[in-house]
Amino acid sequence: MVHASPLIAIIQHQAECPIARFGDWLADAGARMVTIRPDLGARLPSPGELDGLVVLGGVMGATDDAEAPWLPEVRTLIVAARDAGLPTLGVCLGHQLMAAALGGRVHRNPNGKQRGLLPIGWTPAADGDPLFSPDPTVRGVHSNNDVVADLPAGATVLAVAPGGEPQAVRFAPAAWGVQWHPEVDDEVFATWCELEPPESEEAARELVAEVAGASAELAAAWQPLARRFTALCGAGAARAD
Repeated sequence: MVHASPLIAIIQHQAECPIARFGDWLADAGARMVTIRPDLGARLPSPGELDGLVVLGGVMGATDDAEAPWLPEVRTLIVAARDAGLPTLGVCLGHQLMAAALGGRVHRNPNGKQRGLLPIGWTPAADGDPLFSPDPTVRGVHSNNDVVADLPAGATVLAVAPGGEPQAVRFAPAAWGVQWHPEVDDEVFATWCELEPPESEEAARELVAEVAGASAELAAAWQPLARRFTALCGAGAARAD
């Protein structure tokens, strides 16, 4: 039996990085959501209060504790979620926070900033993964300066970016991280291009237009991810019942 409406906490680090489309898709799949803003002083939940956890992105680095003093508590929550078997998804910064929290290392990408649509480079390990359904044609929106440099013990790379960096990782049986942004739409992406401008206004317009033009493609690729994540959270809730 799957719980009809699992409760998923969304950890949001700043106003410009919301759950966006992914939240709509989680709701469509039957999830209840609570968005938590530790940057505004909100208390973080314990794994026992939740059926699932999503940790979103942000402009700060995964260990920029002086700039973002709530990050140590987020990393502690990630470890507790892993230990409790709570289904957890980290997105971009969230992915990097998972790596750092669980014993890996994050650094500045030596290949430079990843931005815009990039192919998802699935590895054979992704076949049969409970969260992903690998399709060699899918793309994801990227916007990141940092990447995972060293994986924690026991982590499995499920996809690699064009530069060879880990792009999707299963950190534990119920914990995953993705370097791309399945949640983003062109409006959010345009805001990011204002926060960290590309080399020219023309380049920014082209990038935003590309993301806008791929809206249907991205929905077809990543709405099923939201459904599968919700189902995993619901199954865990049913076991707890």
